[in-house]
Amino acid sequence: MRTGLVTAAVFGAAVLGACAEQPLNTQTLEQARAEVQSFSNNPRASEIASREFAASRGSLSRAEDALKEKKQEEVDTYSYIALRQAKTGEARIAEQAAREQLARGNGERDRIMLEARNAQLEAQNKLAAQQTARGMVLTLSGVLFDTGKATLKPGASPTLDRVSGYLAQYPNTRLMVEGYTDSQGSQATNEQLSQARAEAVADALVLRGVPRGRIDTVGHGPELPVASNDTAAGRQQNRRVEMVFSDDAGRFAEGAKGVNR
Repeated sequence: MRTGLVTAAVFGAAVLGACAEQPLNTQTLEQARAEVQSFSNNPRASEIASREFAASRGSLSRAEDALKEKKQEEVDTYSYIALRQAKTGEARIAEQAAREQLARGNGERDRIMLEARNAQLEAQNKLAAQQTARGMVLTLSGVLFDTGKATLKPGASPTLDRVSGYLAQYPNTRLMVEGYTDSQGSQATNEQLSQARAEAVADALVLRGVPRGRIDTVGHGPELPVASNDTAAGRQQNRRVEMVFSDDAGRFAEGAKGVNR
C-alpha cells in the first residue's frame, strides 16, 4: 500500500510538472522559416542579395538555437529579424530584375519604368506590416530621415494618413512608436536621435487628429539592425521607425518594448 501511494505521488508530481511547462509560441519563427526558405530557393539570392542571404540564415539559426534553449523573447526577436532580412533581400532581387528589364527595353521604356516602381512599392509594403509576437508592427523605412536628422520626409505621409484613419476607427487602440538609427555616431547621440525620430512620427500623427495620450514613444538607437550598416543602402534601411499596435482594449503584447503595462 505504501509503495502504491509513493508511486501515485511521483506520477502526480510528474503530471503537474508537465502541465506547468508551457510550450513556446513559434508563430513568428514558422513565418521566418517559410520566408527564409523561399528566399534561399531563389537562384539569384546569393548573387544579388548575398548580405541578406547570409544574414537571414544566420538570424534564423539563432532563433532555432533560442527555441532549443526555450528563450521565447530571443526566438521572437531573431525570427522577426530573419523575416525582415529575407524580405529585404527579395525586394533587392525584384529591383535588380526591374533594372535589367529596363535595360533591355526600347519602345516600352515608360511602361517598364512604371512596372519597376510598382514592384518596388509592393515589396516595401510587404516589408512594412507584420503580425509578430509584439503584435501588429508597421515599419516606416526607406528615405524617411537623412543621416543625423529627425525631420520626417514627405514620403511617410501616405502611411501616416492611413494609420491616423485606422486609429480614428478604433478609438481604444494605442500605438507604440519605436525609433531606430544606423550605427554611425556615438551610442548616446543615436539614442537621442532615435527618440527624436519616434517623437517626429508621433507629432505627425497628432497633427492628423490622433490624441497624444494614445501614443507612446521609445528610442532604441542602433539596436536590432535589419540590414548591414556597412553600406549606404543598409544604413538607410536601419534609419526607420516601427509602430506597434495594441489590441482593441489598449493592451500591448508581452513582447512589445518600452511599454508600461
